[in-house]
Amino acid sequence: MSIQSNLNTIKATLPEHVTLVAVSKTKPVSDLMQAYESGQRIFGENKIQEMVDKYEEMPKDIQWHMIGHVQSNKVKFMAPFVSLIHGVDSLKLLQEINKQALKNNRIIDCLLQIYIAEEESKFGLDENELNELLFSPEFKEMKNIRILGLMGMATFTEDKNQIKKEFTHLKSIFDSIKKIKTENCNLNTISMGMSGDYQLAIECGSTMVRIGSSIFGGR
Repeated sequence: MSIQSNLNTIKATLPEHVTLVAVSKTKPVSDLMQAYESGQRIFGENKIQEMVDKYEEMPKDIQWHMIGHVQSNKVKFMAPFVSLIHGVDSLKLLQEINKQALKNNRIIDCLLQIYIAEEESKFGLDENELNELLFSPEFKEMKNIRILGLMGMATFTEDKNQIKKEFTHLKSIFDSIKKIKTENCNLNTISMGMSGDYQLAIECGSTMVRIGSSIFGGR
């Protein structure tokens, strides 16, 4: 199967309101260009340096999403161009993004990563930390970031009931905070679901799916 036909097949299954992020980490620019030529404009990377290299080489109408864990000291490298940062999991990281966005005279869109899995290795905020962050005086002062919603990663398991429970949990957290409307917070995005579980994620309320291997093939 070609990248183009994979993309077309997936897009045909996505409802209008769901955004497809093509997860292109570790894939060569030639693969990304095949997806680009098929009309894909949103790509997700999990390493900042790799994303910077691809950004420099590829057309400038692409939206680059940072979907991996972000180290504060690397934010400055992507601040000039990144479209959306999915994995914001602390106030400290948000402050650094705000600082670097200001230096670049931009407002950078972010998603707050919520810890929903039953695995120790996943990053993210719990519900209390989320509320503390959103209602903190420091958050109110940030003028160069905008929180668009939440992101979560389900446990890596074959158990569809557990995955559904975790996705539903993320949706309920989103529903509990979505009425918050401030200059730097406009909640309309739930990023959940990957190649193996994106249809279930959409059923549970996802508006953004991150799909890699079903487009580009395995790593």
